[in-house]
Amino acid sequence: MLSNPYEQNLDKSPANFQALTPLSFLERTATTTPNHTAIVHGNSRFTYAEFYARARRLGSALAMRYIGPGDTVSVMLANTPPMLEAHFGVAMTGAVLHTINTRLDAAIIAFQLDHANTKVLITDREFSATMKDALSRCRVKPFIIDYNDPEFPQTGDALSYDDYEAFIAKGDPNFKWRWPGDEWDSISLNYTSGTTGNPKGVVYHHRGAALMCYANTIATGMTRHPVYLWTLPMFHCNGWCFPWSITLVGGTHVCLRWVRAKAIYDAIVDHGVTHISGAPIVMSTLLNATDAEKREIPQVVAFNHAAAPPPEAVLSAMTDAGFMLTHLYGLTETYGPATINEWDAAWNDLPKNERNAKKIRQGVRYVALEGLTVMDPETMTRVPADGETLGEVMFRGNIVMKGYLKNPKATEEAFAGGWFHSGDLGVLHPDGYIQLKDRSKDIIISGGENISSIEVEDVLYKHPAVAFCAVVAKPDEKWGETPCAFVELRSGANASAEELLEWCRAGLARYKVPRHLVFAEVPKTSTGKIQKFKLREMAKEA
Repeated sequence: MLSNPYEQNLDKSPANFQALTPLSFLERTATTTPNHTAIVHGNSRFTYAEFYARARRLGSALAMRYIGPGDTVSVMLANTPPMLEAHFGVAMTGAVLHTINTRLDAAIIAFQLDHANTKVLITDREFSATMKDALSRCRVKPFIIDYNDPEFPQTGDALSYDDYEAFIAKGDPNFKWRWPGDEWDSISLNYTSGTTGNPKGVVYHHRGAALMCYANTIATGMTRHPVYLWTLPMFHCNGWCFPWSITLVGGTHVCLRWVRAKAIYDAIVDHGVTHISGAPIVMSTLLNATDAEKREIPQVVAFNHAAAPPPEAVLSAMTDAGFMLTHLYGLTETYGPATINEWDAAWNDLPKNERNAKKIRQGVRYVALEGLTVMDPETMTRVPADGETLGEVMFRGNIVMKGYLKNPKATEEAFAGGWFHSGDLGVLHPDGYIQLKDRSKDIIISGGENISSIEVEDVLYKHPAVAFCAVVAKPDEKWGETPCAFVELRSGANASAEELLEWCRAGLARYKVPRHLVFAEVPKTSTGKIQKFKLREMAKEA
């Protein structure tokens, strides 16, 4: 057999091969533009030189505590400078960063700390009561570091004698950090929502995180030095990898401790924000702001939105308000967004309703994703590209997780057939774009007919009085289950149940119209996702 001449004496060496890692982005930006503003937080400003030095101090201080490969550093932090520093400083030691959802209860946090075998915990005093409760429940006894935000001081009790600023002050600003020995090395740990049991720990690697950053900047059209407002929680899929992505292009991170309408408008105008990411809940916060909270925005702001498909009415209102929208879709298991609604300029000439219908599709694969399709999960064959046949959305590529921590069975199930099974139901359009129709557990089967809760919600959202809504299955003796709608009205708006049901009858096939409609506050997670598992329980009593 003849040997391949392109493989002879052409080997990997340190000169021609380095493991991919997002850590290199901070080093490069701090070298090329050291005096550019990296972080804005209240009245505080940090240059890239300062950002890099603080991240290295954190890494050095952790290393002095013998933190390294195989260890987990957990953080319970808002969108503040230490959260950005942790995204670099923790991995500089070879350890894994675990960002905790700040809205979780103590029992779930305790489970995560134990499951992750947390060695160090950095926690904001705003959350000290919850963290104190969680620490009393868990087996691990991590070294605790308190952070009391100097810009927005909190009244919560300190949980240790170690203050964050004092801790990193002990570290070396010239710390020689650890480049990953293998780009497959783990960089972060994120937990799923755990709505049907204990959450699963999703593990990311350096390679996927680095590739995700290139994809993010391409997908969102970012050029050099964007100004990015942190409305998206950094604990959510590591902020869709944007802590690393913004740093890659030398952008300014504008921290936002609380997502409130006035603070968002002020930050956009005062700091010249160019980019925002978030769930539809952020859109609603902006659109439902009072006149006193709103400010006229002189620049175009690119808004990258994900989570549930946003209603057409919300999309139209945001576009009319001057935001340039990019619809993304993904899961915790795909490092955040893995598809993009790649917009075709020809669609601009379509009638408004057809144009909006294009906007709510989830689109095509990210440039860093190698495979995206819709398949029958039983036969693993692709569904017809007819925009009608339901199947499961599946992914494969470098921005799919390594797997679930300490859960080989769940990992094997998720990767069955060589694809990651999302659990989302969707269709494949003739042009190759995918569109979500529902989560597999959210589809309503009434009298043998499949009803998409998203389709019903979209009609309800078009009613001017509706602020939030969600549709779930309600058990029914005759039909098996029927749609039950939960509706939250806009402030000052009025609408009766019969009026909203008649509205649905005008826009839906009769069997899809909710048989029950309940006015109630719609429960949401901290990332804006509606908690349908709670509503399903409420529907049983409705």
